[in-house]
Amino acid sequence: MNITALNEHPTLEIWLIRHGETEWSLSGQHTGRTNVPLTEHGREQARSLAPLLAKQSFDVVLTSPMSRAIETCREAGLGVGSRVEPDLSEWNYGIYEGRTTTEIRATVPGWTVWNSPVPEGESIEQIQLRANALIQRLLAMRGRVALFSHGHFLRVLGGCWMNGLALTGSHLLLDTATVSVLGFERETRALRRWNSRGD
Repeated sequence: MNITALNEHPTLEIWLIRHGETEWSLSGQHTGRTNVPLTEHGREQARSLAPLLAKQSFDVVLTSPMSRAIETCREAGLGVGSRVEPDLSEWNYGIYEGRTTTEIRATVPGWTVWNSPVPEGESIEQIQLRANALIQRLLAMRGRVALFSHGHFLRVLGGCWMNGLALTGSHLLLDTATVSVLGFERETRALRRWNSRGD
């Protein structure tokens, strides 16, 4: 990593907002490209973020194309002026879409999305490339950026922000309707906040 390049970006702050609860997030079903709406509780969770987000001034607001992320963005008060960013889509789980880890392990013992093949979906190498490419575009921005996205992708993004590796995200738990903040400690990329509720 070029230290000079990093010195150009210390004022950039990236807020990661995971969407609110859905029926599938509640049951543990892998939800990649299926449009599952927020539950009523999920909408309440999203609205609970509004007071915190209203205290900030965001220069850019981007959201995944999935309805659960767009709805969370709107309920949290940042819908006006937001733009859809396809690279914020959740991991493509391929044949495992809609299945829980327990169900998958019945036929693939020890399976995890972090270290196992995902037939007809994205490999960890592919999602790492997607996240790192998005980070490079974010580094060209200034000010405060809000990203509304999904559990696994935001964990990958957090890991890639720190060291370029998607696998680091396996150590970053992320609940629904939480806020995390990526920034800098001097010239070094760092997590400023992780998995926080709206307080």
